Amino acid sequence: MKLISWNVNGLRACVEKGFREAFAALDADVVCLQETKLQAGQLDLAFEGYEAFWNYAEKKGYSGTAVFTRRRPVAVSYGLGLPDHDREGRVVTLDFDTFRLVTVYTPNSQDGLRRLDYRMAWDDAFRAYVQRLDEEKPVVVCGDLNVAHQEIDLKNPKTNRRNAGFTDEERAKFGELLQAGFVDTFRHFYPTLEGAYSWWSYRFRAREKNAGWRIDYFLASQRLVPRMTGASIHSEIFGSDHCPVEVDLDL
Repeated sequence: MKLISWNVNGLRACVEKGFREAFAALDADVVCLQETKLQAGQLDLAFEGYEAFWNYAEKKGYSGTAVFTRRRPVAVSYGLGLPDHDREGRVVTLDFDTFRLVTVYTPNSQDGLRRLDYRMAWDDAFRAYVQRLDEEKPVVVCGDLNVAHQEIDLKNPKTNRRNAGFTDEERAKFGELLQAGFVDTFRHFYPTLEGAYSWWSYRFRAREKNAGWRIDYFLASQRLVPRMTGASIHSEIFGSDHCPVEVDLDL
């Protein structure tokens, strides 16, 4: 089963930059999107053989997630079930027969870390949510988690030490999520690979120089490790400041 996650940084703009062609080339069983920046009815987008599930933010042109799947889920839910965290369209959960798939667009702590306190509360709530799911059946979590976990996960760790996405607090919360029973699938296969990034600033020709961050992930319940057959980062695919990431499971 081939799973793809992609922060498209505005789906309407991404469609104008080859999204349909990239979607076809990836040929995945499930494609999860973050930061769609859409409201219902603003984009006519469908793919033969796929069902689509959308979670829109209340604020127009902001956040939002979506999932396209060839495999029909048993059930679908939206958000964490917490009003304080469910206004921005950040989570879609698909319940399949043998596992649950959660796609998430984690809040950014923003310039000056002005949203760091909210981010900390979000991380705790999200971890509790996926732990509850994991008690019932294995879970795959994917999306833009807005954190580079280790120094190997970004080009310039020293100069970014207190910037959003690489604070000690955010990295520690990500560590707590792993300790709660989840595996970083890419690092499982490539524990020491450097220069593997999924996001590049639009400034300073960052992508051309590969001065990026790895902040897009697939995490999987520990008991799914024997089912994991591969993971990859599709840095060859453009259309957003992020690129798609992939995990392959034998389910």
